[in-house]
Amino acid sequence: MSAVAFNPADYERQLQEKVARLRELLAPFAAPEPQVFDSPREHYRLRAEFRLWREDGQRHYAMFAPGEKHVPILIEDFPIASARINELMPRLKAAWQSNAALSNKLFQVEFLTTLDGDAMVTLCYHRPLDEHWQRAAEQLAGELQVSLIGRSKGKRVVIGRDYAVEALTVAGREFRYRQPEGAFTQPNGSVNQKMLGWAYEALGERDDDLLELYCGNGNFTLPLATRVRQVLATEISKTSVNAALHNLADNGVDNVTLVRLSAEELTEALNEVRPFRRLEGVDLKSYAFGSVFVDPPRAGMDPDTCELTRRFDNILYISCNPETLAANIAQLQDTHRIERCALFDQFPYTHHMESGVLLVRR
Repeated sequence: MSAVAFNPADYERQLQEKVARLRELLAPFAAPEPQVFDSPREHYRLRAEFRLWREDGQRHYAMFAPGEKHVPILIEDFPIASARINELMPRLKAAWQSNAALSNKLFQVEFLTTLDGDAMVTLCYHRPLDEHWQRAAEQLAGELQVSLIGRSKGKRVVIGRDYAVEALTVAGREFRYRQPEGAFTQPNGSVNQKMLGWAYEALGERDDDLLELYCGNGNFTLPLATRVRQVLATEISKTSVNAALHNLADNGVDNVTLVRLSAEELTEALNEVRPFRRLEGVDLKSYAFGSVFVDPPRAGMDPDTCELTRRFDNILYISCNPETLAANIAQLQDTHRIERCALFDQFPYTHHMESGVLLVRR
């Protein structure tokens, strides 16, 4: 499916194209009809990044078509971004236009907002940040009611917090998440909340343990931990691990052990190929795993990790790339079948789609 232009009136058509594409990819595996979780038609994207383009003596928000670096698309508002981002954009632009300390060699602006109303703005510079910038930035952060981060080569200045705080409700319980600057977060908060609810229901109430690979900041970990006896979760990014540890503590979730290992390294550990110092004190043999939850990058699971998941009766898989999802299912279909599947429209008006499957042992 090719990319389509932003047009809320055309939303249903493009969504049905994605549904048809997912059906086609999962048809060889006798998948049931997917549940479809739609997106708000506009103001759904909680983060945005803009380069700045100088024209007529002023800096403007700009984006570029794929493969094009020299012809900007100047942006005044951005209807796919959250209402909070659209509210902040003109106020921030007016601030740098009126203050040389803020505008001098400013080349990029990043916004991170949440459904809960929190906001963080990052300003990137091709120059050192001095006390004049600090004073102007502190005043701006107060006026905009945001956390503000300044970045220049080798330096980062934080005014307020270096994370935003999100609140998501799953099965009637609110979970609060720290979302660090520069770390991955789900871009479409409304659809993310629907994904969490689907995964919570698909896993079900269990009396055994869960292995989670690629746990990130604990986005799925927090609600899924309430469905099982205990969780062993892995993540390789230090920033995400630290955020996940804070999120577990902040939400009073105490049945999760988090280790900083890649999925490939954990596979080696479970196969007893080699020991890892980062697993010191963790008795892998003490877990009674009944299910595994995976949310891999676009490349999907590597063959060894895919083989690892075969050991589990239940494989709960969230995918941002349906092609690699289908390839992984093809490797597993002799032992597992698709019991549930879903499409989550995280990225309206593009060819990208998020999907989920529950695979159970035949």
